[in-house]
Amino acid sequence: MKQTILFIFSFFITASVAAEETKLAALVNGALESEVRTEAERDRDANRKPLKTLEFFGITPDMKVLELIPGGGWYTKLLAPALKDEGELYVAIGTTRVKEKLIPVKGFESIKVLEPKFEVSDGNQPRLRTIDEFDLGEKGFDAVLTFRNMHNFDAPGRNNINKAVFKALKRGGVYGVIDHTRRHMEPFTAENRRRADPVTIIKEALDAGFELANYSDLHYKADDELRFEVGRKSVTGNTDRFTLLFRKPK
Repeated sequence: MKQTILFIFSFFITASVAAEETKLAALVNGALESEVRTEAERDRDANRKPLKTLEFFGITPDMKVLELIPGGGWYTKLLAPALKDEGELYVAIGTTRVKEKLIPVKGFESIKVLEPKFEVSDGNQPRLRTIDEFDLGEKGFDAVLTFRNMHNFDAPGRNNINKAVFKALKRGGVYGVIDHTRRHMEPFTAENRRRADPVTIIKEALDAGFELANYSDLHYKADDELRFEVGRKSVTGNTDRFTLLFRKPK
């Protein structure tokens, strides 16, 4: 009898998760077709695999999600419609273009902007930045996501970002990180400055208190030799990227 009850419970949990994944797919696929997206953004869809990426991070439409350093809003344009009805989307740091260009557009008014107080200055390596310790000013997030941003900061800056994210997440919340891959232990150079060593990124997150929950080869590119600056014509759009999922312990 006990085994039967456990089986039924497990069945309904599995069915519920599958239903949420199906709902996310419908919402993201609809957002991909939105007129608010530019042709340049659409050209990146096949490479960035947004639906599979968000599914890997475990995103569901009822979550409270923070996108950290959204830049031009490529992912924001997908997350906002997916979370608008049942969840919440926040953005923080580097939000100027989202505030000025996206939030005024009908359908994106629900995006919430966090404006933590911090100082950004030159980092301890050329052309990198650092950010001092800060508080995001909001807690209880189910997920915090950042796409191709950690390479812009030096180690102290990344450490302060990780600490702020850890504090903002609820227990059991997830932290999704994607970035361009640098060869492990390769010295910093002008060519690799916009790449990050995934081993270093993992260690820094563990040091901040996170658990490594999973990783994915979704954005693995066999023909990226990890040698050249990611903006080079021979590399751009085809960089190998690591996809890491961390979790705040329950």
